[in-house]
Amino acid sequence: MKSLIGFLSSLVLIASAISPASSSSVANKLIECIANNNINPSSFQTIFNPESSLFSLLLQSRVQNLRYINSTTKPLLILTPSDDTQIQSALLCSREQGIEIRARCGGHDYAGISYLSDKPYIVIDLFNLNEVQVDVKEETAWVQSGAQLGELYYAIARQSTHLAFPAGLCPTVGVGGHFGGGGFGTLVRKYGLAADNVIDAYLMDARGRILNRKAMGEEVFWAIKGGGAGSFGIVLSWKVKLVRVPQKLTYFTVTKTLEEGANKLIHQWQRFAHDVHEDLFVRILLLNVGGGDDKKKKTVQANFQALFLGTKDRVIPLMNKSFPELGLKAENCTEGTWADSVLNFAGFKPGVPPEVLLDKTQMFKAKFKAKTDFVTEPVPESAFEGIWKMMLEEDVPIVILEPLGGKMNKIPESYTPFPHRKGHLYNIQYLVKWDKNGKEEEERHLEWMKRLYDYMEPHVSKSPRAAYLNYRDLDIGMNSAGGKTSFSEASVWGQRYFRDNFKRLTEVKGMFDPENFFRNEQSIPLLHK
Repeated sequence: MKSLIGFLSSLVLIASAISPASSSSVANKLIECIANNNINPSSFQTIFNPESSLFSLLLQSRVQNLRYINSTTKPLLILTPSDDTQIQSALLCSREQGIEIRARCGGHDYAGISYLSDKPYIVIDLFNLNEVQVDVKEETAWVQSGAQLGELYYAIARQSTHLAFPAGLCPTVGVGGHFGGGGFGTLVRKYGLAADNVIDAYLMDARGRILNRKAMGEEVFWAIKGGGAGSFGIVLSWKVKLVRVPQKLTYFTVTKTLEEGANKLIHQWQRFAHDVHEDLFVRILLLNVGGGDDKKKKTVQANFQALFLGTKDRVIPLMNKSFPELGLKAENCTEGTWADSVLNFAGFKPGVPPEVLLDKTQMFKAKFKAKTDFVTEPVPESAFEGIWKMMLEEDVPIVILEPLGGKMNKIPESYTPFPHRKGHLYNIQYLVKWDKNGKEEEERHLEWMKRLYDYMEPHVSKSPRAAYLNYRDLDIGMNSAGGKTSFSEASVWGQRYFRDNFKRLTEVKGMFDPENFFRNEQSIPLLHK
């Protein structure tokens, strides 16, 4: 009894604004329940309600898409647990009282569903659960879901110059969401997705049980690796297989504007990027440059950004044979470690210490809207001209083309829920950013994105038009977060994210979470006849 009183006192001290006089009765019941159910009452836990002076700061500081920063929907509570038992107590109490849970890792969810809901809900922010344990001898690592990619990369680089992990480019992306949706980056053509290299996990189910791969079963383990782990539970930590890279590799960026022949180069890039040796990854980042106060005419610039798993004396002949039109030269190339390439692709200047990867400050916050496509046949050169015309209408449009092929062609479509493998040349991400506030301003940019997306429909994958879960897009349909839905209703988005894997995901969901406790606008649904 004494320890329970001490725990309740710590809650009041830590979140002093939480009191019966200033909180809703629902929030107070949750706090009381969490205290009574906490397995380890002496453990440290912070709980914030909307009356807390730190509530808004905590909620907003980890929001990447500023479109949602002033949302009228707010959680009843934000919890920042420091151990698994605190998550258990919060989960069990929320389930008992019919309150939804949103588990947040890095805050990069494009649609904000890791911290927003139109139902009564709490946010469990996992950022304190960020431990990374690297086993160099075994070539594996255990990483908690609250860690960011930068923390994982830093931990690996500190212990080895010949080990790496194939995941995304942005160091502030949370591990939990990234692995749960697939996760691709510069090593995708050599080693596949992040999810392809997950070999175990600890998952908390709706009953508060903590299950490893063996205990959860192979079907559930399959589902959480690319099917959206949040549909099935809260993944506490992941065990990943590290991959081997040379101690010296090469990265480069070559820029070309439309006036310098970028249109033709991009068209030619399509024939080689997915088919070249898997040690080479060349993506294209398209941006507007010039205009405004710049005396140069506004134009589109293509940045050919590459990573090669070897030295520059190997990559230059390879590029000159496979893509001579780009004209790669030795002065374009930089040799360094895998950690150096991580910093380069993250946008850091040369010479920056690797400790910047530990910085949790999100670098590219903005109001934005994004969509995605997969390409199965080369886009006609004339079609790109239409893209440039639309890009020049916007202030901050970004289009990213990332090649597949290589290892992705060798992994079966059903290996994980992420199905976009053999036969897909590359992925496109369309993104538009803006700074000004106001509904009319937002609608103008959203309409621009819709026009660009509609324009591209004849040139991308079909039956269905594919999409990538980690670039979540609620425009393509949603199920009712409150309960059951028919297969035909949910398959609008389910088929586009998962293709034939969608039905298998629904079967796993029905078996593992039959009460549909873990749900959101695009969670795997329960189906009815």
